[in-house]
Amino acid sequence: MAGVLLFGGSFDPIHHGHLIVARSAAEALGVARVVLIPSASPPHKQGVTLTAAGLRLEMCRAAVAGDGLFEVSDWETRQSGPNYTLLTVRHFRSEWPDDELYWLIGMDSLAELHTWYRAGELADACTLVAAGRPGSPRPSRSELERFLTPEQAARIEQHILSTPLIEISATDIRARVRAGRDIRYLVPEAVREYIATHRLYR
Repeated sequence: MAGVLLFGGSFDPIHHGHLIVARSAAEALGVARVVLIPSASPPHKQGVTLTAAGLRLEMCRAAVAGDGLFEVSDWETRQSGPNYTLLTVRHFRSEWPDDELYWLIGMDSLAELHTWYRAGELADACTLVAAGRPGSPRPSRSELERFLTPEQAARIEQHILSTPLIEISATDIRARVRAGRDIRYLVPEAVREYIATHRLYR
């Protein structure tokens, strides 16, 4: 059975932290395909102004062009209104019924998983994989079992990965651009050029 690592996010912009962690997770899981899924209207970011979905999608494509591990999906950007991770997973399950589906989240998101739409169903629909993030402690088993079954909590615990802790944030990148500071080495060069060409974040 093949495995696919699904990685959703606003990616505003996508940066080296995203890509390093995704590659590390793919290697740990032994999967040969990572699908980046830029979100159109994340439910947890309602009221937050995001760069147009089409631009964020193109930055993702530029970031991984020529890399056989990665591909980029526009499925969420084509949905109307807020889209939930469970619905995205169900879509990819219909696309790849025989593949093991993994969904990559940060440790900060794992701590907030109880607020996600039908978190228990999501934990059954795919294998949730958590990557460490600076300043985000690992939830305890008892915390996970407040909203998940013991079996679901154990499965998530088994898939908390020791990925590199990369202190790069999209918020900081946007602030640097606004301040006229260089973002070289924080994002792939193709993304840096895209941001400059389209005058994003100014």
